Amino acid sequence: ESLHMIQLLAQLEILCKQLYETTDTSTRLQAEKALVEFTNSPDCLSRCQLLLERGSSSYSQLLAATCLSKLVSRTSNPLPLEQRIDIRNYVLNYLATRPKLATFVTQALIQLYARITKLGWFDCQKEDYVFRNVIVDVTRFLQDSVEHCIIGVTILSQLTNEINQADTTHPLTKHRKIASSFRDSSLFDIFTLSCNLLKQVRNLNLNDEGQHGLLMQLLKLAHNCLNFDFIGTSTDESSDDLCTVQIPTSWRSAFLDSSTLQLFFDLYHSIPPSLSPLVLSCLVQIASVRRSLFNNAERAKFLSHLVDGVKRILENPQSLSDPNNYHEFCRLLARLKSNYQLGELVKVENYPEVIRLIANFTVTSLQHWEFAPNSVHYLLSLWQRLAASVPYVKATEPHMLETFTPEVTKAYITSRLESVHIILRDGLEDPLDDAGLVQQQLDQLSTIGRCEYEKTCALLVQLFDQSAQSYQELLQSTNSSTMDAAIQEGRLTWLVYIIGAVIGGRVSFASTDEQDAMDGELVCRVLQLMNLTDSRLAQAGNEKLELAMLSFFEQFRKIYIGDQVQKSSKVRDGFVLDPQHPQMTIKYF
Repeated sequence: ESLHMIQLLAQLEILCKQLYETTDTSTRLQAEKALVEFTNSPDCLSRCQLLLERGSSSYSQLLAATCLSKLVSRTSNPLPLEQRIDIRNYVLNYLATRPKLATFVTQALIQLYARITKLGWFDCQKEDYVFRNVIVDVTRFLQDSVEHCIIGVTILSQLTNEINQADTTHPLTKHRKIASSFRDSSLFDIFTLSCNLLKQVRNLNLNDEGQHGLLMQLLKLAHNCLNFDFIGTSTDESSDDLCTVQIPTSWRSAFLDSSTLQLFFDLYHSIPPSLSPLVLSCLVQIASVRRSLFNNAERAKFLSHLVDGVKRILENPQSLSDPNNYHEFCRLLARLKSNYQLGELVKVENYPEVIRLIANFTVTSLQHWEFAPNSVHYLLSLWQRLAASVPYVKATEPHMLETFTPEVTKAYITSRLESVHIILRDGLEDPLDDAGLVQQQLDQLSTIGRCEYEKTCALLVQLFDQSAQSYQELLQSTNSSTMDAAIQEGRLTWLVYIIGAVIGGRVSFASTDEQDAMDGELVCRVLQLMNLTDSRLAQAGNEKLELAMLSFFEQFRKIYIGDQVQKSSKVRDGFVLDPQHPQMTIKYF
């Protein structure tokens, strides 16, 4: 018997080597075929146990954990309840007695525990739901060494993740039933546990690698709890538009108590910058708690604490030089407006100081256009929402957006123009090549730029005239460099796109004759530039500038020429054909 066991073990060890170490495809394919036979064999369970108990390599432990996961997941001929209970208990004991396994083995065994627990969530033995005592299961890990604590926390984190994710092998209705039951019976206790442990851990020595690892797992656990799909609506993980976290009413106590919010802001300032993005991700979720969780007074108090925390980060911005921190912080700022109204924000005690800090942060971010370009979307989204709210705000407190929004508009426009020279000089990737990103930013700018529109127009007229004049002089000069011409073409390309965007941002009910006249000033300039570029198409056209013109005309047509347009617009009255000067086809009155 023992000889047979030794031979069997040797065969299985070879199989593991072929599966995980070989670079030869045919050997691996044969090994995978053998693995399928191994999983389907009647004594698979005992062989997995043999590998776990006596296997000589981490790969044999990984193979056993993988096969057991497949066994417990199969829908046809499922394992009996007693066997699944035995496997669950065996895995917990195995992890408790071997805290120093290879990371991938620990991970695979925790995944196995999570899978058994999820699939057995409604299984009863003597009127007891045998797989639901998850906090009891991990308590012994949390009372032991740091390594054990990490395993215990990772078990809860992985379980929360596993239950939150629908799998293809089981019907969606079963998944939702399990997820809802887990949410109602266990999730709040797990979240509370993570917060209590974070309060203890923040006083530890974070230079210690183990304690650093424990903190990371605790933050992941808290984030998985806050990121849970509470009501079964988040089907697309990539969408960031689900700005409301549907926290159950039974969780109210955690959010009415300001110490929960304070905990995460304190952690941000006290832990290594490499872990702070996780803290900020948690804060993004907390900031997005559904409005109806609070009454008006409670919401005002919660928002006040939130804004104070944001202010403190802006006053101590050292960690924001890390791109991951910066990105998550931009997401947090965007949530301030997606979840709260401008009328609520202006009533916060420190609002004037905070809006100034946010404006300065945005201006600096836009000026450093090469740093974290994907994060700018969130800042522009914040300002777009703020600017769009101005006509509706009822509060008597000043919102100060007439002061700060033009600064943001100016920073966006001037930074794009200044980038042209550097991109051409250093051969960098041109943002204009990413049409989707440019269009998204222009959509946001179309609303931001209409706030204090006369300032936006004055700036655009000034910059456009400078560039157009330089461009015309370069074209007429005999010894001008192609680089200088390319720079002016690049600047004009941005300006034509931006002019199209701000004209496209016109809202009929809020627009005045003066603003329509300003639109006319801008339109006139683009049409004059088009005359110039059209006259040169035979020698040299600029594709990007032509695309910008098309984008401009699309916006112009939508606002001033389409079927829905009111006929009395000042812009329409302002243009006539001038047959005397075909090179200046448009004259503006």
